[in-house]
Amino acid sequence: MSARLRLGTRGSRLAIWQAEWVQAALARAGVVAELVIIETRGDAEVDRPLHQLEGKGFFTKEIEEALRDGRIDVAVHSLKDLPTRLPAGLVLAAVPTRADPAEALVTRDAGVTSIADLAAGAKVGTSSVRRVAQIRYLRADLDIVPLRGNVPTRVQKVKEGRDGLDAALLAGAGLERLALAGQIAARLDPLDVMPAPGQGALGLEVRADDRNARGALAPLEDAKSARHVTAERSLLAALEGGCQAPVAAWVGRRDAGSGMRLFGRVTAPDGSVQLTASADIDESDPGVAGVAVAGLLRAQGASRLLGR
Repeated sequence: MSARLRLGTRGSRLAIWQAEWVQAALARAGVVAELVIIETRGDAEVDRPLHQLEGKGFFTKEIEEALRDGRIDVAVHSLKDLPTRLPAGLVLAAVPTRADPAEALVTRDAGVTSIADLAAGAKVGTSSVRRVAQIRYLRADLDIVPLRGNVPTRVQKVKEGRDGLDAALLAGAGLERLALAGQIAARLDPLDVMPAPGQGALGLEVRADDRNARGALAPLEDAKSARHVTAERSLLAALEGGCQAPVAAWVGRRDAGSGMRLFGRVTAPDGSVQLTASADIDESDPGVAGVAVAGLLRAQGASRLLGR
């Protein structure tokens, strides 16, 4: 490496943890990197749920602008936040080993260890329309309330019962990365509450013509993780859904010993209808499974649920 790499990241504790993880991985390969903190619109406007904000890329746009302008060399993203269509001139250079993408339930009462355990009318915090829709499908009697802020703040609000909160849904990977796994009341079965496409994975984005950065990041690529998120993101792209759409995806096995399958889901915002479909993954071309599952979901009426 002829120069120090500049890693662009959001300023949240989780985002910095992720960028520092990339920094350490590069250091082990003999590459020196420094962090550049960039405030995004999603971090600045925390007073409203994300689905009420106009546009896309609430946690990525400003970082991508810095990348295109040459102020940073690598954009470190939570892959679930990165739109499936990248700006011209930018490419996804590497997907490191993915953490468990499953959702986690955090509760105020230690005795509540499942969604089924929550009392009727219990307040559950989340600002994800995907989570809201799936919780409403499972438990229409729960009171879903907006909950934003960084991961530790959301956990603290639940534990202290602020605003009457009884529970919240968060990505288990984020809790684990911040040493908050002990706060998890239950890890949810992905077929009960399906995660976002790319959840638990990092996406390292660079300028397409930056051979230096692409070469440095190549050793961080995990082929299995990359295949799985390719399938999930191809589903999202085929449904023309954005990061805030009620589209869920998960790669796993239906039965022990079976091959890997892509499961996809679209849920009506009010939880009244939920559609799920799946297809086998061809390791040589994982994106095909995403297109196939999208077609199955559309045949069931997914476009109507997505407002198409």
